[in-house]
Amino acid sequence: MTQGSDDEVQDPGAQLDPANPTALEALSPLATSEVDITPAMRHREVYTTRGLLSVLWHEPAADAAPAAIVACGGAMGGLLGPGHGLYQTWGERWAAAGVRVLRVSYREPNNIDLCAHDLACGVEWARDAGAERVVLMGHSFGGAVAIRTAVVMARTVVGVVTFATQSAGCEVAGALDGRPLLLFHGERDELLPPESSLIVREIAGAGEVVMLPGDGHMLAKSDDILTERLDEWLPPVLGL
Repeated sequence: MTQGSDDEVQDPGAQLDPANPTALEALSPLATSEVDITPAMRHREVYTTRGLLSVLWHEPAADAAPAAIVACGGAMGGLLGPGHGLYQTWGERWAAAGVRVLRVSYREPNNIDLCAHDLACGVEWARDAGAERVVLMGHSFGGAVAIRTAVVMARTVVGVVTFATQSAGCEVAGALDGRPLLLFHGERDELLPPESSLIVREIAGAGEVVMLPGDGHMLAKSDDILTERLDEWLPPVLGL
């Protein structure tokens, strides 16, 4: 992902700068297809030479706030997130509250730079649709993707939420410069130890770590806790 994916507001009539493309320009799509799944959710696919980028987009029915959530999965990709498909649940929940939610499925899972590029495309789609403030969410490997994307998109990304994040790839977290950071981790995570989230907070120099007793890597026992904490944390961060 190039520095050109940062949040310069583009003049629609301006000539593109091939030396400094946005994330969407650098994607160089071969073709794009989109279909409405429900009146409030659509599925977009972008075909590229590096693979297929898929996005599930939850759109408010009316009176959309200038805010959005853009979420990504782990090292194997995916669109459902932690818990029992919480990205779907939250997509419906927050769209009903006026907040766009985009769920990004990577072109090449486990390729952290390419995955960060994909997430940046999600941020740019949200911004182009009217979002002025975006929160990124990432599960497991996706926590590092979210942090790396936030670092280079500082004008629009106002906060990051991670779920059972790895610490590898988060070495740049200090460049969040104090933006809100919320990290959830299961105390019995069988893949990534709880210390991973503590390390990321230490690197960032700020943030809140929520330890979830008795829970594992998928945070399958904590749907209600995650939802309730985000109901408190998201509105002030998104400026609602």
